[in-house]
Amino acid sequence: MSRTSLNLPTLLKEEAEQFASRQGVSLNQFIVWAVAEKVGGLRQRLDDPRFPRIAYRVGASGRPEPVLRGTGIRVQTVVIAAREWGLSASRITEDYGVNPAQVEEALAFYEAHRAEVEASIHEELQLEASA
Repeated sequence: MSRTSLNLPTLLKEEAEQFASRQGVSLNQFIVWAVAEKVGGLRQRLDDPRFPRIAYRVGASGRPEPVLRGTGIRVQTVVIAAREWGLSASRITEDYGVNPAQVEEALAFYEAHRAEVEASIHEELQLEASA
């Protein structure tokens, strides 16, 4: 890995540190995630411009999956928490350390991309059942 000196505006750096802390990662890891998400989205042209808080990253399955931008939290995790576990949006916000707009957008993304997210959930359940 190469080293890069990065100059961030003070307020942006402070906010990035806060988000990194909420995610339980270092500022460096948070910045790597953010850059990786952006580069991956540009390269694959997967991001839906209607949902700026959602990005794609390559998951453990080796295929791109939608996540809350700047976090490792998958859209399907938010959907399952709301649908299967009955958690309210405010409870999801609290439990996962994200903001309400991210939760609302994840659920709206699910409605717009239901087949994609459902296929991912189904695939994961199949893997769990065969383990």
